[in-house]
Amino acid sequence: MEWHPTDAQSLAIIDREVGDHTLSPAEYEIVRRAIYATADFDYKSLIYFSDLALQSGAAALAARTTIIVDVPMVQVGINTNIQNTFANPIYCSMETITRPQKEKTRAAWGIETLARRYPEGIFVVGQSQTALMTLAALIQAEEIKPALVIATPSGFLDVDAAKARLSDSLVPHIRTEGRKGSAVVAAAIVNALVDLAWQAYGGNQAS
Repeated sequence: MEWHPTDAQSLAIIDREVGDHTLSPAEYEIVRRAIYATADFDYKSLIYFSDLALQSGAAALAARTTIIVDVPMVQVGINTNIQNTFANPIYCSMETITRPQKEKTRAAWGIETLARRYPEGIFVVGQSQTALMTLAALIQAEEIKPALVIATPSGFLDVDAAKARLSDSLVPHIRTEGRKGSAVVAAAIVNALVDLAWQAYGGNQAS
């Protein structure tokens, strides 16, 4: 990601206001990018990292694993950074052709279709509660085994249950706790992870 002096100044303000924390350097970089994107310091305590989430995600990015997102806003938010680094394929569930169905939303049917096509992909659910519920059910049924799931939809009811199912799984994931979340947060997390992975693996991708 290209940074300007004003970005550095803003990040310095975030560092001062966050103060002491127990996050690892990589985790903190992701959290502060989410704070930078939203100006919401609650994300310091709302973003949760499962064991091996960062390692698995970075390795999957470097292996050019397919990325599946739930809504176009996430795709637009990460596309430039992805194309300038690892150039992973990105597919959006909202834009996936599926059979018309009444039982599920377009995002949910799209994510199910793509999950069955790319069962070991990187999944980013930033907005759609129904897409996350569908994804969590497929993981629980052991029909898919994602390299990483990033889950940040906001909501009041079913989203908490879906995040809990994700938490109970052994799948590497990064999620927001509670009601807050958005596609903007999801994109910020992905972009930060891409930058971290590029620092670690980028030199081997030039060939």
